Order: sequence, then C-alpha cells, then structure tokens
Amino acid sequence: MVEVGRKPETERVAVAAGAVRMEPATLRAILSGGVPKGDVIAVARVAAIQACKRTPELVPLCHPLRVTGIEVDLEPDPATSCVRIRARVRAHDRTGVEMEALVAVVAAALCVYDMCKALDRGMQIIDVRLEEKRGGKSGPWRRR
Repeated sequence: MVEVGRKPETERVAVAAGAVRMEPATLRAILSGGVPKGDVIAVARVAAIQACKRTPELVPLCHPLRVTGIEVDLEPDPATSCVRIRARVRAHDRTGVEMEALVAVVAAALCVYDMCKALDRGMQIIDVRLEEKRGGKSGPWRRR
C-alpha cells in the first residue's frame, strides 16, 4: 500500500456511474414489482452501500477509509431499456474515495443482474466509470 500517513485529511468526494442494459420486459417487471426476488431498486441500493463500506476487503491495496456519506440512485430508463446507477461517496480522510464509488456502482449492477437473471440472462453491465472527484493534492477532476 502507498504510505498516506503524512498526507493531510481533507474532504473527499467521488461520483461514479454505470448501467445495466436489459430486455424491455425485464425493465417492465422491475417497474411493476414483478421480479420474484423482490424490490430490485431497493435491494440494489443497499448492496451498493454495503459494498462501498467493504471496498478495502474487495480491492487488495485500498486503504480503509472513514466514509461519511453515500448516496446511490438507481434510475430506470425505458428509452434505453437500462437501469442507470450513480453513486456519490464522501469521506474526510487522507486518500480519495474513487474506488468506493466505483465498487458501489458495480455491486448495485451485480445485484440487479442477480435479482433479474431468471428473467433475462442476456443483461449487460455497461459504462462503469468515474464521473468526478474532489479533494486531495491532485484537486478536482470531472469527466467531459
């Protein structure tokens, strides 16, 4: 791991996004509450939060951070037959929260897949990416 002990603690924010593409019938089942495993959006949100908090256990060289907040939005998009996922993670620490935000998005996407796979094995997890980060020595960054 990289030594961060001498770095100052600062406010850190990262936003990541991604999506799960699926058949229109699968998205309709999510929207109507017709998925046998339950409320896909609610469960995926909890999965994202849980995974964010466990990022150092999943990504070997990540520092454990004191996450102070996480917001996860899952937005069904009938026009593209996707569930769009966005995670915003905040911490006051010595290193950034980019990995926590990305892990949250991936965990939410995997949860959507798991809950809907009996209906649609052809779903795709797509476009997972960092959208922005703030804090630390390198300063702010935003995807164009």
